[in-house]
Amino acid sequence: MATHVHLPKYHELLNPLLKALHELGGSGTIEEISSKVSEIIDLPEDVLNIPHDPDKGSQTEVEYRLAWARTYLKKYGLIDNSERGVWLIVPEKQDISEVDPQHVVKKVREMVRKEREARPPSEDSEEELLEEGETWRTKLHQILIQELSPDAFERLVKRMLRESGFVQVEVTGRTGDGGIDGKGIVKAGGLLSFHVLFQCKKYQGSVSSGAIRDFRGALIGRADKGLFVTTGTFTRDAAREATRDGATPIDLMNGEELAEKLKELRLGIKTQMIESVEVDEEWFRNI
Repeated sequence: MATHVHLPKYHELLNPLLKALHELGGSGTIEEISSKVSEIIDLPEDVLNIPHDPDKGSQTEVEYRLAWARTYLKKYGLIDNSERGVWLIVPEKQDISEVDPQHVVKKVREMVRKEREARPPSEDSEEELLEEGETWRTKLHQILIQELSPDAFERLVKRMLRESGFVQVEVTGRTGDGGIDGKGIVKAGGLLSFHVLFQCKKYQGSVSSGAIRDFRGALIGRADKGLFVTTGTFTRDAAREATRDGATPIDLMNGEELAEKLKELRLGIKTQMIESVEVDEEWFRNI
């Protein structure tokens, strides 16, 4: 049974994560890395879709442990991430293809312990090591799932699409319409127009390939592309179905990507810039 399959601990994912980045050419988004790691460790679909904590976010348990793996390798100085969420192997470490997981964990914990020597210990200090943003992501997920009505969620997606450059965005949401919740037009380079139909799904679990096939059935002859937005995740088979050769392409946006897009567009997410002030002692010496 799937429940008996060994689920890798975060330190056991360090080398699969590093291998995934190398196979991706040295860099990749969180989604690309997760997909590549899932191929490398070859876990069954139902195990890959085990949720970490449905009440706190849309992450699967594997994705949560990969977040820890990214954090440890970043703290170790082997990988880094850009403001746009792209992770990469640092240039001077491109030749490193494998690490000793136990050494990485020991080294990083020593670094963190030294950094905290000047601060009083706190009960949640261990969690502080995890990637920044978990708190706001958790709060956002709870609001989207528990507080927003389906209609409000559709309006949120409509606003997000408009802010992203879509025009003539409408929410239809008619029953018996194959799950289509709205439509819009996106222009490429100000010249070519693509008609897009979208579906919004408030969900805590993983969207299956069957849902993607049903959505595509409703697209035929009506749009150039489809967009499926969910607060949850997509199964590996769903991702494959979305890009199947010869079929109408469907773009997928999971809960993590939705959170990043809302943050980027500042829709319900406020980002504060902290001012850093320091005295230039050399300037005063030369006055």
